[in-house]
Amino acid sequence: MAESKDESMILAILQGRLSSTRLPGKVLKDLHGEPMILRQIERLKHSQLIDQLVVATSVDASDDKLVAVLEDAGIEVRRGPLDDVVERFGIVVDEFNPETIVRLTADCPLADVQVIDEVISAHIEKHSDYTSNVLEPTFPDGLDVECISASAFAELRKSNLSIPEREHVTLGLYSHPDNYSLSSITQAPNLSSLRWTVDVQDDLDFVRLVYGHLYDENKYFGQKEIFELLQLHPEISRTDVEVARNSGSNK
Repeated sequence: MAESKDESMILAILQGRLSSTRLPGKVLKDLHGEPMILRQIERLKHSQLIDQLVVATSVDASDDKLVAVLEDAGIEVRRGPLDDVVERFGIVVDEFNPETIVRLTADCPLADVQVIDEVISAHIEKHSDYTSNVLEPTFPDGLDVECISASAFAELRKSNLSIPEREHVTLGLYSHPDNYSLSSITQAPNLSSLRWTVDVQDDLDFVRLVYGHLYDENKYFGQKEIFELLQLHPEISRTDVEVARNSGSNK
């Protein structure tokens, strides 16, 4: 029997797999001496609002190595369908019964916990079904945060979802604004043209440079420190001119 819902629990689900097409195995690529996904999790654990973090990956054999790395590091990991990511999330939600679900993707090793906590706080304050900083992009690509109420996710799972909606999890929410209440978090200045996610090798090279400059002084550096670094070294910056925003197949 499932446990009753925790009325205050905030569950972060980090979505990741090894079968990415443009940079296979990217989440385990070395980043400052550790697999990239562990560097991202190190940052996520610094959140003041997330109660539980779980990595949701697939049951496909291609993800066995990822599971082994995560389990060796003591990270909670659960497995579900490779392409039906809504159901993959559902397996985690059924087990932990949160009130709020935070969707994150494992190709964002520059994730900023201050931004994450800001979106979570707004979601709770507004009592929305869905809250994110991606509906109206103003944050660098790679700082994406999406919050979903447990009740909205339950409705989503019961819906007649298309294949893309099952793969991209939140598409079935924000593409139906008549059915769900949506909230958008923005910032000024608009930095949405900046590319801080990892889909191709050049992205990974950029992230490695950022870690090389900032990590040893402050392992939890945020977008402010990265932006200041890019002002000093504009030659290393990456933008959506190189790769279009949200072009990753598992974003």
